[in-house]
This record gives sequence, C-alpha cells and structure tokens, in this order.
Amino acid sequence: MPTLTRRSRRCCAPARGTHIAQQRRHLRTRIALTSSLTILHLLAPAPVGGLETVVSTLAAAQRRAGHTVVVAPTLSTPADGWNFTASLDHTDVELVPLIVGRRSYLREQQLIRGLCRSRSVNIVHTHGYRSDLVGGHAGHSAGVPIVTTVHGFTGGGLKNRTYERLQRLAFRRFDAVVAVSQLQADQLRASGVPTQRLRIIPNALAAHAARLERADARRALGLPADGLLAGWVGRISREKGIDVFIDALVSLQDRPIHAAILGDGPERATESARAEAIAPSRGIWLGSVPDAAKYFAAFDLFVLSSRTEGLPMVMLEAMAAGIPIVATNVGGIPDLLSPREAMLVPPENPAALAAAIRAALDDPGAAAERARAAQLRQRAEFDVGPWSARYEALYRELLAARASASRDGRS
Repeated sequence: MPTLTRRSRRCCAPARGTHIAQQRRHLRTRIALTSSLTILHLLAPAPVGGLETVVSTLAAAQRRAGHTVVVAPTLSTPADGWNFTASLDHTDVELVPLIVGRRSYLREQQLIRGLCRSRSVNIVHTHGYRSDLVGGHAGHSAGVPIVTTVHGFTGGGLKNRTYERLQRLAFRRFDAVVAVSQLQADQLRASGVPTQRLRIIPNALAAHAARLERADARRALGLPADGLLAGWVGRISREKGIDVFIDALVSLQDRPIHAAILGDGPERATESARAEAIAPSRGIWLGSVPDAAKYFAAFDLFVLSSRTEGLPMVMLEAMAAGIPIVATNVGGIPDLLSPREAMLVPPENPAALAAAIRAALDDPGAAAERARAAQLRQRAEFDVGPWSARYEALYRELLAARASASRDGRS
C-alpha cells in the first residue's frame, strides 16, 4: 500500500488564534482576481470510481495552472482510500487526510474550518454526499464560497435515498451547483436548486501516459491472448446494470465472445453465480483493478449497461481508448455520444443490448469508424485544459460577486 509522501501525512488539526467572525470578514473582502487561488477539494473516497478520478484529475490540472490545491479526503483510518491518494502522487497537490470516525461529523467540520483558516482557502469544492453535507456546512460557516460537483445519484435502498434527499436540500445553500449533464441540471432544478446557482460543466479526461497495447493489456490482466472480449468496468451494483449485460450474453451464445468484468460491489457474488448458471464460462470476473483505463486496449468492444448515470468517466476513458462502444442511452451519455460514435440502446433491455453487440461484431469496419469518431470527439470536446479553465472562471465569478456584495454592504 502506498504511503503518503507529500506535505501532510497526518490528520489535519484546526488552527488556533483566529476568531471565526474575523476570518469571515477577511475572506469576504478578498478579491481573488490575481493569478493564483487556493482551492480546497473535499471527498470521502471509495476504493475506485469516477468521482475519485474527477477529483484527482481536476486537482492536478488546477495545480499545473499555478493554483494552490489542497485535497482533504475523509478517511476512517490512514489506510483507507490508498488508491485515491496514490493517484495524486507526483502532482504537487497538497494532501491532508481527515482521519475521523464514520459518524464524527462535528469533528470533521472543525477540521475543515481549520483548513480554511490555516490555508486562507478561497474556494471549498465538495464531491459526494458526505462532503456535500459536512464540508458544505463547514465551508459556509467559515465564510468561504462553496461549490459542489454533482457526480450522480444511484437511488437504491431507503438509507441511500434519504442521504440523497438531504444532499439535494443542502445544495440550496451552495454558491454554485455544477451538473455534469443537461439532464442532471434539469433534475436538480426540479428538485429545488435555484437556477441562478446551477452550472453545467461536463467531465473531462487527461491523456493517459501509461496505456498498454492489446497483447500487453491482456497479459497483465491474465486474459486469453486470442478471442473476442467485451469489457465491462464499474461498480457491481444494481444501478450499473451488470445483470442486463449478463442476460444479453445469454442471447449471444452462438458467438464466441466472452465478458471481462472489472469491478467489485455488493452484487458481485450473486451475479457471478447467476452468470455461471445461465451463461457458463462466458464471464471473466477480475475484481477491482486500479487505473483500469490503461488496460482498455484488451477489449474488442466496451459495454456500459447502466440504468442511471451522471457523466461517467469510464465512458470518456473508453472513448479515448478508441474501441467500439455499446452503451445504454441514460443520464449524460447523450451529451457524450451520438449514434455516429457508438451503438446506443434503451436501459433494462437485454435483447436490445445483445442486438447492438451483435451488430458491432457483424460489421467491424463500421464499429471501428464509430470508435475513431468517439476518440476524436473526446479529444476535441472533453479535454482537461478547457474543463479546468471553466471551473476557474466559475470560482472567480463567485469571489468577485462576494467581494462586490461586501463593498455594497459597507457603502
């Protein structure tokens, strides 16, 4: 497990000696229109996932642009989140883990407020429901503009739906709420987020310096050197629709295609057993694979079978890899892909998914042309530089508005 080697390896502690009210006045009168900002990103990282990729990619891009960037992941133990923290190695981003208990929300707020004071933070940027609820409140109480990026909602059980309901309520207190797709923005507006606080900034992808070629990728994953492989990457939970993909495989038993499934989650045991029962020996279950994007050349096509999505980073990674794509037409997928770039099908329809996979196999020339178009679109529309610049423009807009309101209040 990687160790933390950057500036902070310990739990952050609140700064002393500065009264909160004084700090609020100081922050409100600062006009960050110079070349550098201090940005604090907050998240509670999962072992792998699109949210974590977004945060590490954005933080690194902002640091390259000359800003001071602090990333404070909420962790239960120093060993948690090691894959995420490793993703920030060699970026010169300051990593400050917040080591707190699972329900130590007040302590977490204290630590975040201390960071805002000690680092003279200009912007607090939260990611995910825990950081939206806890970090958003802490940033607001510290007098710092707060921004959230909404990475998507999964629904699920009562507990998770309750958290998401609280999260939507919390958004009404944020200075800006960033949706990653038009559909998501419409849903947030319908849930009560004020229109003037909504922004749409689709995700973007950094070029991968260590992407493997087909033979090397298959060898590294322990996959057969020959034969057709459909890749599926994600959290194995209901919203990602692995069951739909498995059912589609049943309809493809006349074709020599296997599924390489990268990921883990609560439905893995159930679905792997079901797959073996109805489509024997067709699935290769690889578990969680850190930095999965480097292995995408191992696949002959990429399948996304989700029931719901925000704007998935894994799809941007598949586009960048230049492999044929078959995907359900949900969430922000239509913002990324058209029929010119991928085979798109309705969700929860195994027959349609199987038919699209079959069509891609039957006409490899057309599939390759769509893959090339998708790759070009990713490079042209979803690159890191313009994406990071859009966030910077948003931050500066919020800071300028706050400074103007402070001047108006004094006049």
